[in-house]
Amino acid sequence: MNSQYVVAKFGGTSVANFEAMQRCAAIVHDNPDVRVVVVSASAGVTNHLVTLTQQKVDAAEREALFQSVMTIQQDILACLTLDTDLQAGFNDTKEAFYALAQLPALDAQQCDEMLSFGERFSSYLFTQVLRDLGVTSSRFDVRQVLKTDRQFGKAVPDVAATRDAAMAHLTPQLSEQVVVTQGFIGSDNQGQTTTLGRGGSDYSAALLAEAIAAQSVHIWTDVVGIFSTDPRLCHKARPIARLSFDEAAEMATFGAKVLHPATILPASRSGISVFVGSSRDPHAGGTWIEKNNRSEPGIRAVTQRKNQILLTLKSPEMLLASGFLARIFTILSAHNISVDLVTTSEISVALTLDNAPNATRPELAQACLDELGEFCQVSVENNLTLVAMIGSEIQLRHGEASLMQVLADFNIRLICHGASRHNLCFLVEQGESDAVVQAIHSRLLEAA
Repeated sequence: MNSQYVVAKFGGTSVANFEAMQRCAAIVHDNPDVRVVVVSASAGVTNHLVTLTQQKVDAAEREALFQSVMTIQQDILACLTLDTDLQAGFNDTKEAFYALAQLPALDAQQCDEMLSFGERFSSYLFTQVLRDLGVTSSRFDVRQVLKTDRQFGKAVPDVAATRDAAMAHLTPQLSEQVVVTQGFIGSDNQGQTTTLGRGGSDYSAALLAEAIAAQSVHIWTDVVGIFSTDPRLCHKARPIARLSFDEAAEMATFGAKVLHPATILPASRSGISVFVGSSRDPHAGGTWIEKNNRSEPGIRAVTQRKNQILLTLKSPEMLLASGFLARIFTILSAHNISVDLVTTSEISVALTLDNAPNATRPELAQACLDELGEFCQVSVENNLTLVAMIGSEIQLRHGEASLMQVLADFNIRLICHGASRHNLCFLVEQGESDAVVQAIHSRLLEAA
């Protein structure tokens, strides 16, 4: 492990404008251990790019969206003068963006190419901000090292290939300069641009940290760490100073939007600590996520993830039969569908799926439903929210009465507990999920 190396990732709000970039550049300047900087697209850019990938957009709308993206870049450029190398690269990127934005219909690979432009632009700009602050730095195309398969829109990283490429092309540069690169994007074995899915910049940072054997990865966002729940819902929500990898993984998976769920995978695999802090207030502390952190038993946080799908599959063939679940999951796997919760009865199985907003493709395609419908009755329910209580050694007998009292006023659609002692999850109607979270936090966390 290169103990002196830190990978710092700055999210969309942290690089939203010139002033925000200056704050982030100061963080890098003040920590000489930061050798790799991973940037997201400036806030708002990716939403415009997602719209550009949609076939319903006409020529006039495409032109307007192109101009909206470039206005965000130009507002930052108004405060900068790009060095020759950065100016040339920025101009080439702008021309490529304009050419692609004129196309009325994009295939899956072109959609990923389109979505990559936000990070590509912001990496040029942030490199210049660093240089102006006196930090020796260069802009690096992450597609040279972050290798993936060809599942465009939700590519799976090739960890071994990424490590080998990083050792050859990235690590040798780190002793003499800070390298600024892009989150969210990679390339397949043919060099074509891929994306890791919405919010994948955190994941990128952790993958790069693993590839260069860094000591830690620092995720800089707009909040001071990971809170016991969304502070916009509960004003008494409090930041959690330390979490285990298991607890952080559960929180990220089930709705704590500060951290992308996959971030924990490479960090846990390689024992890399993760810090989450606020780029607006870098001295205010934050949350450390570490392998050896041991938490006291009990509930530490409550999260929610809206826009969930409940898929119920029913068939008399399931009764006393083997292979039914295997058949279901083979079909889901073939369609690259990830399942969160599973409950079963004698003749049915219920599954929850995430239906993330602004995804470039539907989570549950009709072709998948048709395959499932060939051997079972299929029911799909939308507009649900998954609520999760996260902690350590959670057992229903501890505080069971108070938990049941809290939930008594709400309609629980599904409950899942036992597979992990780090969470207890259930589904509720989306319209009442905020109230459920507030009630749990008030009764079970604020009183603790």
